[in-house]
Order: sequence, then structure tokens, then C-alpha cells
Amino acid sequence: MKSTFVFLVTLLAGLGVLTPAAPRAAGTPSPSYHWVCVTPSAPFAPRDGAGALVYRGALWLLGGWNPHDKVHFPKICTNDVWRSTDGATWTLVKPNTFGTDQFNPDTDWEGRHTAGYVVFQDKMWILGGDPLQGHYQSDVWNSEDGVTWNRVNPGQDVPWAPRALHHTAVFNGRIWVMGGQTTPQFAPAEERFWDDIWSTDDGIHWTKAATGGPQWGPRGMIGGNVVLHGRLWILGGGTYDTPRQPQRNFYNDVWSTGDGIHWQCHLHQAPWHPRQYHDVAAFDGRMWVLEGWNQQNRNDVWHSADGVEWHEVPGTPWAPRHASSLFVYEDALWLVAGNNMQSDVWKLERR
Repeated sequence: MKSTFVFLVTLLAGLGVLTPAAPRAAGTPSPSYHWVCVTPSAPFAPRDGAGALVYRGALWLLGGWNPHDKVHFPKICTNDVWRSTDGATWTLVKPNTFGTDQFNPDTDWEGRHTAGYVVFQDKMWILGGDPLQGHYQSDVWNSEDGVTWNRVNPGQDVPWAPRALHHTAVFNGRIWVMGGQTTPQFAPAEERFWDDIWSTDDGIHWTKAATGGPQWGPRGMIGGNVVLHGRLWILGGGTYDTPRQPQRNFYNDVWSTGDGIHWQCHLHQAPWHPRQYHDVAAFDGRMWVLEGWNQQNRNDVWHSADGVEWHEVPGTPWAPRHASSLFVYEDALWLVAGNNMQSDVWKLERR
């Protein structure tokens, strides 16, 4: 009987069903952190949903959304690119061309926000986008310098199109796109909410994962991704309202996988409030959930080493917001801009 039990436990662990996230000592004291205001007003125009990448020793800010600033965002979204090595001084690497006479769709990406942004194979990548131009941006771009961009899939849409608000991550040597939805009120498409999982090693050829067992439900709306302890994590999220489903969904569950196929639910309800348009990251050996939206903007900050035991960092000094740009850089967690529509820059350091 005992040998049969051991066999079953070993089998389930191999499938990821019983795999622990990481060793955890009960009641482990939480580290102490504090926020530093790097600058209340960086030189880039305020925006939300901008790409946030750490690449070749610098912070890179890609595109974003601001419907109130017609000078910097002539078509609501921009395709400018900014770079910084200290968070205070920023250089405009590529000015916005979208909505101007200089825009060439063959050599440059349409302005967008809440797309998929990753560093992969020593390049910066943009995968998909939003529906705000009346169509879904189903293209893939990459760049080695932020100035010259290459469309990886010219003349063809990605096989997971059309969708927006998807999760994007680099994990196990591949790019992963998960979840998302269509929003027919912005761009024509069958109304769908997705829980499928796709991956690629080149941005052209995609494989749909044959998932099995328990899994998170259809969702998206996370502005980042978490890979920690050799596992890929989904932290909360939700769905955007649509004509047939006008009620948004907000989640605070915690899931992880070791292979993209078998998923483990660590918590159905984390102690942080259900939310969407929040930002997540892996920093200091912990996963982080910051800000977001659920009927109002938020500014709470939470962290966990295992996805089960969560700690809140008290006394957040920055304004509530959602859809910020979040970086892990030089032993700090950096929060930039967001729906508060300020161009402020903050960093969290361990005391």
C-alpha cells in the first residue's frame, strides 16, 4: 500500500499537480522594503500600458496610450521608444511616427499599448497589441537597438489572432502567449474569451499547448509576467466588458506551471483584492503584485516567495494607478507612469 501511495505521489508531482513552488518555512519573517522617488516628471509624455523591458543594461519604454494628448499621441497610441540607465535621465531613441507622414507600416509598428513585450534571443520583441485602431494588431516585431524594427511575420497574422489583453512571457527557451480576448466594440471579431496557450521559438511558427487537468479560466489584462523558481505564474487578472458580457470579471487566484501544460492552483483567493490591469514581476526571490483596477485605481503592493504566503508593503507613497510600466533593474523594482497620467518614476529597494 505504501509503495503504491509513493508511486502515485511521484506521478502527480511529475505532472505538476503536487509540485511545490519552493521550499517555505512557516512564519518566515518578511523582508523590509522602501520606495524612492527617482523623478516626479521624466521627459516622456504621461502614458499607460507602455512596454517595459530591461535590455543591454538599460530601461526601455515602448509606446503607450494617452487619449488626451493629441500632440504626442495623434492616434491615441504612440510608437516612440525611450531609454534610461538611471530612471531619471531618459533619451528619446525613436520618435513617434504613428499618425504622421513619416509612418511606414512595412518598417515600423503601429502605436499600441498593453501588447506583449519581452526580451528574447538578445532582441526586444513586441507581440500583438490592442484593437483601438479599429483592427487587431496581430503582428510580431523585434529590434536590437530600438531604432530599427523588423517585422518577423510579414504578410501573415499570428495563429492566435485576433485577440488583445493577452499574457506574454519568456519561459523554457520560448515565448508564450496565453489568454486574452476580443473586444467587438472596438474592432470586429467574434466575441471570445481565451484560456489557450501558445508558444514559439522564432515568432513565426507557433505551437498550441495540449493542456490537461485543472487550469485558470479565460482571462488576460496583466501588464507583465512572472517566472520564478523555474515555474511560470499567472496572478489574478480578468476580462474586459463586451457587448454580450457587459460585466467585467476580476480575479485574485494564483496558478503556476513547470511546463506550460500542467497547472497547479496555489490559491483560489489571495489576500490581495481581485484586480486587472495590474503589474507583476519577479524581484528579490519573490513575486510581486502592484496596483491595478477594480472599480477604482489602486496603489497597494504585495509580495510572496511561494504564491501562498503574501505580505503587503505598507505606506505606498505614489498615487493609485493601473497599467504602469514595471522593471526589475539594478537590485530594485521600478514603477514608471501608468493611468495616473503622470510621468513619475519610483523604485523599491530592500532595506
